[in-house]
Amino acid sequence: MRPLLPLRPVAPENTVLGMENNVPDPDPDPASGPRPRARLALVAGPVVDQTIDRSLAGRRETARGEVERLVRAAFTMIEKSGGLDPKVSDILAEAGLSNQAFYRHFRSKHELLVAVLDEGIRGLADYLAARMESAAGPVAAIREWVRGMAAQAQDPAGAKASRPFALARGRLAETFPGEVARSRAQLTAPLRAALDAARDAGAYPAVDPEQDAEALYHLMMGFIETRLVEGRTPEAAEVERLESFVMSGLERRTSEEPRSR
Repeated sequence: MRPLLPLRPVAPENTVLGMENNVPDPDPDPASGPRPRARLALVAGPVVDQTIDRSLAGRRETARGEVERLVRAAFTMIEKSGGLDPKVSDILAEAGLSNQAFYRHFRSKHELLVAVLDEGIRGLADYLAARMESAAGPVAAIREWVRGMAAQAQDPAGAKASRPFALARGRLAETFPGEVARSRAQLTAPLRAALDAARDAGAYPAVDPEQDAEALYHLMMGFIETRLVEGRTPEAAEVERLESFVMSGLERRTSEEPRSR
């Protein structure tokens, strides 16, 4: 490998080139012998920083690639088996990685499963946000959120992939409460924003974006999980009725409004 800087010619044998404060010493006095030499101090500068950054970037890229392979492999094994407890050996065989690579990134199989869940939730959150962005106004965006959530049980491929997580969501929530709570926040973030905008526009004056978004999350997750556990694909009419139920509830009166008799 070619050096970054040109090397000096090799000095004659038994000759010492000393550096003190990065300045070459004069020839030593033969009577007193060579003076003690100070070591060359490596001062971190732009070139050193760039070298370190380049090295760390390479390691991060390698680590990211290994983690992505493990997550994809775990998801594949979960989808094949229909359960949320694949063997680590099967995951590694699918990923083409070693035990050392696995434990370099995850302390246990459950940590990997949480990473798989997190990837799935982020993908679903992006899907919901894309549906809502194309809607004409906040009320239509809320409808799209409900429809997008229900679609997780309507699409056969999506239902097959989601079923193991639906069956084990309670266990994951107990073992990793912080991660599951973060997943819930990801899914409800665009819904909270739409509820807030709808309230400001006067469409739903009684709405509480935080509480109502959480209530709708549990309603839709309960609906999805029930259908996935049953192995039954919801009919379009069933989803439309659920959507109507949600939208009617959001149109409730404020506590200050008098009720008609």
